[in-house]
Parts: sequence; structure tokens; C-alpha cells
Amino acid sequence: MIQINDDCINLIKSFEGFAANAYHDSIDPAGVDTVGYGTIVYPPTYLDGKKVQVGDPRITTIQAFDFLKWEVGLKTAGVDLLIRDDLNVYQFGALVSFAYNLGLGALKGSTLRKKVNINPLDPTIKDEFLKWDMAGGGHVKGLTRRRQAEADLYFKK
Repeated sequence: MIQINDDCINLIKSFEGFAANAYHDSIDPAGVDTVGYGTIVYPPTYLDGKKVQVGDPRITTIQAFDFLKWEVGLKTAGVDLLIRDDLNVYQFGALVSFAYNLGLGALKGSTLRKKVNINPLDPTIKDEFLKWDMAGGGHVKGLTRRRQAEADLYFKK
């Protein structure tokens, strides 16, 4: 399994942003609240691994980073099972960021995954990242920027 580097972690942190208090983002489905750097379910060692809810205790940046590392570990293991074994650290990290934001199920059923597994150097993979910028029935500028950053990371040399 490929180790995630700082490029992947920093991309996730920059787009998720830090929130000490749990909140509900208007583009998220009902019942999905967020804290830290995009955490929606706590690690088992914190609040028994329950779903994040508005009103939960405030967290620190250190806790948020621990939660991020825990979830990145889960996504890394999941991406490793879904994707061929010969990707470089940037390609793999871009897919982990994608899965962190959208979930492993989205990656599993995507044309992005199919194209990566056929030919990881296919330039149309960039277009597949960019297809995933919709929420609430429309394109979201922040998601467009994130997908562009993930595509840029994927093709970084």
C-alpha cells in the first residue's frame, strides 16, 4: 500500500478547512454534520465512534488532525483495494482525497476508477475528476476547484 504524503493531506485540509464546532453544511444531506477537517464519523476512540452531530463537544486542531489521519487511513485502505497497484504517490493521493470527500462508494462505481485501472496515464482521467463538482442540483465552485486540484495532484510529476 502506498503511503500518503503531505501533498494529499494538505489538499484535504485546505479544502475541508478547520471547524472546532460541529456544523451542518448546506450542501450536505440531512443528518450529515461535520467537524474538524471534514470528519463526519468520529474514530472509535472518541465518543465511541458515533456520527458527528451539531452540539458535540468542541475539538482542538490536534484532535482534528488525529481524526483526519484516522479517516485517511481508512480511505487509503479502501482505495488500495479498488485501484491497481502501480500508481505513484501523487496519483494514489489524489484518489484518496476524492474518496475522503465523496466516499469510497462514489469511487467504486465511477468511470474515474475504471479509467485509472485500465490506463493510469490516460489524459481523460482529468475530465473524470471534474465531473464530480455537483451538489444540490448544480455545479459548486468550491467542488470544481477541489476536483481541479485533485486532477493536478494526480498528474503531478
